[in-house]
Amino acid sequence: MKKKTNKAHAKSAPTRGGAMKYLSLVTDSRLGSLVCNILLAYAVMMVARGVFFVCNIGYYADYMSWQLAADMLRGALMFDTSAMIYVNALYVLLVLLPFHKKETAGFATFTKWLWMLLNGVALASNLCDCVYFQFTSRRTTASVFSEFANEGNIASIITTEALSHWYLVIIFVALLWAMWRLYRIPAPGRPKSLKAYYIVHSVVLLAIVPLCIAGVRGGFSHAVRPITISNANQYVNRPIEAAVVLNTPFSIIRTIGKQSFITPNYMTDPEMEATYTPLHRPIPGKQFTPHNVVVMIVESFGREYSGLLNSDLDGGSYRGFTPFLDSLMTQGTTFRYCFSNGRKSIDGMPSVLSGIPMMVEPFFLTPASLNRVTSIAGELRHKGYHTAFFHGAPNGSMGFQAFARTVGFNDYFGLDEYRLTHPGADAEFDGTWAIWDEPFLQYYCEEMNRMKEPFMTSVFTASSHHPFKIPAKYEGKFPEGSLPIHKCVGYTDMALRRFFESAKKQKWYQNTLFVITADHTNQSCRSVYQTDLGVFAVPVVLFAPGDSTLRRGIDDRQITQQADIMPTVLGYLGYDRPYIAFGCDLLNTPPSDTYALSYINGIFQYVKGEYLLQFDGTRTTGFYRFKSDRLLHDNLVRRSRRWQPMEHELKAIIQQYMQRMNTDNLVIDINK
Repeated sequence: MKKKTNKAHAKSAPTRGGAMKYLSLVTDSRLGSLVCNILLAYAVMMVARGVFFVCNIGYYADYMSWQLAADMLRGALMFDTSAMIYVNALYVLLVLLPFHKKETAGFATFTKWLWMLLNGVALASNLCDCVYFQFTSRRTTASVFSEFANEGNIASIITTEALSHWYLVIIFVALLWAMWRLYRIPAPGRPKSLKAYYIVHSVVLLAIVPLCIAGVRGGFSHAVRPITISNANQYVNRPIEAAVVLNTPFSIIRTIGKQSFITPNYMTDPEMEATYTPLHRPIPGKQFTPHNVVVMIVESFGREYSGLLNSDLDGGSYRGFTPFLDSLMTQGTTFRYCFSNGRKSIDGMPSVLSGIPMMVEPFFLTPASLNRVTSIAGELRHKGYHTAFFHGAPNGSMGFQAFARTVGFNDYFGLDEYRLTHPGADAEFDGTWAIWDEPFLQYYCEEMNRMKEPFMTSVFTASSHHPFKIPAKYEGKFPEGSLPIHKCVGYTDMALRRFFESAKKQKWYQNTLFVITADHTNQSCRSVYQTDLGVFAVPVVLFAPGDSTLRRGIDDRQITQQADIMPTVLGYLGYDRPYIAFGCDLLNTPPSDTYALSYINGIFQYVKGEYLLQFDGTRTTGFYRFKSDRLLHDNLVRRSRRWQPMEHELKAIIQQYMQRMNTDNLVIDINK
């Protein structure tokens, strides 16, 4: 029996040894060790996040749930992937570089030290934020370098903080030791087959490029833009929670080169407040009326496409491409001199819904996107409204879902939600961006039928967008015009008509204020819409079918911008709480006090009354009578001094904007 037992043991030992030997061969191979080391870097990043969470548990404990934790983990993996690519790109390139003479013990040692340096710095930055977060309520960004650029005692500060938080230093050293010990060094020596070596390394290097691009962007979808720190809001309930999803290396790298908001010192704070304030207070004596609110942001619907708003073009024969919208304009209040606050879709959403115009950089792409931000939805939730945002693109596209969640929308309805109730959704996808506008707007109407009143919803359409396609069944049905977008505008106008035909049959229709505008302008063939100001010209329509007191027709008196929509809606309802918005209540503000802001190629533009002022941050560079001089040919800056009070006002607006962005002061806390 003893001999048999020994024989059995002798037979099993080689099996276990063979398995371990095979595993060792895989992990010690050049490609296998690379994979192991990248996974190790992932693990260290996640451990650092755990330390961050524990150090700041007080910020999250009362709000944490299993679902939130799962969402955070999902987002963390996406941001860690992007960070791993940024941090380890050079290391991966050197390891995969198809050059066999580099495969020496010396080169292996060099790459190990490089990996340790890159990932050690990443680890240190994550652990530093375990402390720094308590002062900033967000992950460190590239602005930290300018913030401490003039600090001569930075070394002393770091030393003091390291001594005060000695446990983090111990964790850092322990993790560095673990990284050093667990790092896999490939087996040294000349490759057995040079041909196989060059083929494999070349193929892997070529194959990894698109994977890295997708990792940096946050996905493979055509609609996905490179993710930024604001995308973290998609995975959390409160902006402060986004810090758990993010990692510090990503936050720093993605904000390098992004011009931060710099607060100018044009005037004293009292003078600034006296000149301009974005604080809106309740209208005395006005009672709140809980009308439903529907805000429709229509992709690329520039003012140029409207026949009604361009009745002077082509000797009065211009018909445009929006017959339905033109008819609706006559039934509501339409502002002729209206302008978008930006030139991108990511500029439109904050401007329209939150009263935040684009200045210098798109709000989505700046560190300020992690500030506390309110919106029409966020304010009306205080009054018991159900709120929802709709966009037919893949969830997460353009950062809309993250922003909607940040500013107070209860629900988000994107492509994922549409597919749940529409088995044929893939056939209704335009192949590039989103569900075609016609079916998605019908879905929008159907979902509102299920909501309890009062509700506030917003939809962002998609079909009038490059590559300028329409459903095959509608080919030849709409005027082609002179630009590819024209037939798309015609299609979306038809989709809007069908939406209102359906909405008119619903019980909530008569108790609803509809607001229709564009996110920005697009293709243009008219010179008047190709000027510095013309490229921002969009319509804004207020339509309340059950309210005969809302004036109808075209308003030629007021200057209007997207940022006016939030205060105008809340003013119409008689909202009784203070809030921040960089715009005017168009229904309760004298026309002489209304204005519009935009920013183009380093120039701030300020429209008020009859004039357009252009300001480069230091001095006024342009001053035009834009209503009579529509092509902006006659610069009056040297022949008139009327621009001086406008420049003063603009400086106050800029200073207010930058100061509030940098101090996270965009929300009024009435409990304080």
